[in-house]
Amino acid sequence: MHVLPPLILSIQSHVAWGHVGNAAAVFPLQRLGFEVLPIHTVQFSNHTGYGQFRGQVFGADHIREVIAGLRERGVLQRLSAVLSGYLGDAGTGGVILEAVGEIRQHNPAVRYLCDPVMGDVGRGVFVNAAIPDFLRDQAIPFANIITPNQFEFELLTGAQPASVEEAVKAARRLRERGPSTVVITSLATPDIGDDELGTLAVDGEGAWLVTTPRVALHPLPNGMGDVFSATLLGRLLAGHPLAQALELATATLYALVEQTPEAARDLPLIAAQEQIVAPARRFAARPVGARAAA
Repeated sequence: MHVLPPLILSIQSHVAWGHVGNAAAVFPLQRLGFEVLPIHTVQFSNHTGYGQFRGQVFGADHIREVIAGLRERGVLQRLSAVLSGYLGDAGTGGVILEAVGEIRQHNPAVRYLCDPVMGDVGRGVFVNAAIPDFLRDQAIPFANIITPNQFEFELLTGAQPASVEEAVKAARRLRERGPSTVVITSLATPDIGDDELGTLAVDGEGAWLVTTPRVALHPLPNGMGDVFSATLLGRLLAGHPLAQALELATATLYALVEQTPEAARDLPLIAAQEQIVAPARRFAARPVGARAAA
């Protein structure tokens, strides 16, 4: 008997050239065996890292219309997860939350992973001014899983952790606002080596840190967070516990970054696609935080 693969709704930006947003998230999920329904919040010629770009941001009505079409096909009740990333405006975010609420009526176990894209170290906030408040006050409490980078985590919490232990505590406070799982990427607290980057995952069972070497690429390719969030979600949906999913998603992203040609602005998703399914090098997830010592 043929079993249909789980369905994932991915609502985020899209580019014709390069790999960010849905152009970075859909293919890894497909390689991991999932059927993905992409809805684009923007359609650009290329990502903004190239400087010039063309295209347009889609309004909330456009997103709502596409979701209505899926509803009419009976697709919404079959979804296993929803993934969201870069939003063109806060109104689009509201439509996403409406859709997640409707899907939960059919499947209370559906997982909503919200990647709260707002900015990064060095670039600052690069989204519409209304989006940080929307993410902090509405989307984060609604999500099951969130994957901010350290800059975004500090915007969400108002905390600037001086150690991994402080980051764990701040993540646990953030969990009290709604999401069951908090994953912080690009973590660079003073107790992490200057030649390393950390990825920290915290849920109700514990906290785990994966550290990887820094890759000497300038600039770093765009779309790294999009690939990581998609891969992490896929691994969790496949049944991996959080620590193992963290190891696999981090290993995939590290391998892709390591194989990115110098001066390239995009990850080699197609050329190095085997790293999505079976990353060559793994990095251990180490238990951290007070509960790890208990």
